[in-house]
Amino acid sequence: MVGHSPPPFFKRGPAPLAKLVFFVLVSLGLLVSDLNLRYLEAFRQGLSVLAYPMQMAAATPADFVRNASDYFASLVRLQIENKELKRQQLQGAERLLRLDQIEQENRHLRELLEVRERQKVNTVVAEIMYTAKDPFSRKVILDKGTQAGIEAGQAVVDNVGVVGQITRVFPMQSELTLLTDKDQAIPVMIVRSGLRAVLFGSGNGLMELRYLAANADVQPGDKVVTSGLDGVFQSGLPVATVARVERDQAQAFARIPCLPAAGVEQFSHVLVLGQRANVLPRPPEPEV
Repeated sequence: MVGHSPPPFFKRGPAPLAKLVFFVLVSLGLLVSDLNLRYLEAFRQGLSVLAYPMQMAAATPADFVRNASDYFASLVRLQIENKELKRQQLQGAERLLRLDQIEQENRHLRELLEVRERQKVNTVVAEIMYTAKDPFSRKVILDKGTQAGIEAGQAVVDNVGVVGQITRVFPMQSELTLLTDKDQAIPVMIVRSGLRAVLFGSGNGLMELRYLAANADVQPGDKVVTSGLDGVFQSGLPVATVARVERDQAQAFARIPCLPAAGVEQFSHVLVLGQRANVLPRPPEPEV
């Protein structure tokens, strides 16, 4: 049988083992040459320059994810810190308001004590607890009552002027009716002219001098003080300031609204004055 030789393109080359040995020897030779003579240094640098854009392109997604994660983490941290700073700011503002309120109350109490030292009667410092429930009256409830020596009819002042009068008393509390109440009236005197009059509450936070002639010597800004004729308030206590004078020739009396001197709407403590010892008792009512 005649043998046939394979076509040229099917001819087998060197054995794989021989190729492996050849390339290993070449690699070892290149490594030894590079270590001793640095032949491949320029080639290596050029190859690194060519590969740099590909390295950057491959690292960009990872860098983007890492930077985005750091950004959002920083944003959340800043939001938390911002909320904490706002909370601390609110607490600081509230603390300053409380300190300012305490300072004002202390100053008011010191002024009350100065007024107390000038009085010739026994006095009791009382705190305003709350406003009476009646919306048509100007009354407040004090935290002192009969156990503290409070009696109905006693005058009440603050560091500026007359506040009102005790109208009802309980063991631990008492009711103070303000001079601005519509049912209150007090005899007064105008300091500048010495004119005596009666000051009435109007029920809306103001007061009014009534039954003064249209040509009476009264001017806006006149100071009004107690005259002491009622036997309750000693004379000379500030009561109000004339706000304006409305004169109408068709009317017999002038309309004279006044602003109360006392600051009961701003402060929480008042001074209850004891009964005046030097006031003569009222004469008995005539028998009918």
